[in-house]
Amino acid sequence: MKIVLQRVQRASVSVDNEIVGRIDKGYLVLLGVGQGDTREDAIRLVKKMVNLRIFADENDKINLSLKDVDGSILVVSQFTLYADCRKGNRPNFIMAGTPELAEELYEFFVDECKKYIPIVEKGIFGADMKVELLNDGPFTVILE
Repeated sequence: MKIVLQRVQRASVSVDNEIVGRIDKGYLVLLGVGQGDTREDAIRLVKKMVNLRIFADENDKINLSLKDVDGSILVVSQFTLYADCRKGNRPNFIMAGTPELAEELYEFFVDECKKYIPIVEKGIFGADMKVELLNDGPFTVILE
């Protein structure tokens, strides 16, 4: 499982020109599921993510977690995180999880986030989505 986590002032995801998920301050999470990923992987990554201290405190030190700042999460599925571009010019996605596994773990990941964070929005799995964000920092972290 791979996550590209972006600290945002706001973010939204649209399908067919209709916003299906929107947050203010928090994380935009691009989530890729790989072959062999499990619910235990999702649980571990959610705990790490919600406790990651990447927000500034009153002294402008990067010392607060998403929970500390009452932030929100927008989760967007993105199998292309498993693109292998080492050979040729066309990415190979053989390491990405099957659509069935990926969708099940994507929904599980979202549900796990809701255990810690009150506002969790999401895209539509497998849809052609348009993502907009105002990156804060920019501050981007990759978790595996």
